[in-house]
Amino acid sequence: MKEIPLGTVVGTRLSARPSALGGVALVFVLAAGFAWLALRQPFGTAVVGALMVVVVHWLSDLVHQLGHITAARRTGYPAIGIQFWGVFSATVYPADEPPLPGTVHVRRALGGVPASLALAMVAGILALALRSVAGPFEWVLIFAFLDNLLVLGLGALLPLGFTDGSTLLRWWPKRNER
Repeated sequence: MKEIPLGTVVGTRLSARPSALGGVALVFVLAAGFAWLALRQPFGTAVVGALMVVVVHWLSDLVHQLGHITAARRTGYPAIGIQFWGVFSATVYPADEPPLPGTVHVRRALGGVPASLALAMVAGILALALRSVAGPFEWVLIFAFLDNLLVLGLGALLPLGFTDGSTLLRWWPKRNER
């Protein structure tokens, strides 16, 4: 699997799979199409709004993962990176990590959701507070609220095989085992 290095944030290596480029394009096209066709915004405004949505989504995803990074550090078993793929991302742990008790997996898995829900609250407050001045970009703030609440917050708890919910489903029953 090819990996594109993106630098580091708070001592954590960032990288992307090539599929993340497709994710960027998908988010951009869907957002621009929504703004242009559903919201009837001028094409240029729709494009600028879509670029804002792409940035908001990836920064929101980064905040979610930094929640996992923080939780992992607190367990004493830190992550080594964040890898973006498709329209999502994943926390990367050392390949040579020893077998860990269930409680460590649970604590690390629970790190992202509070970060996303806090960001949803901030975005929601901003959307309400700035709605009279946000003009044609009000929908970008609403997107930030919904993305953090429904996708990166509550949606992360769904057991879809690649989500925090799947990790919790697997390790919650074993959280008291050593």
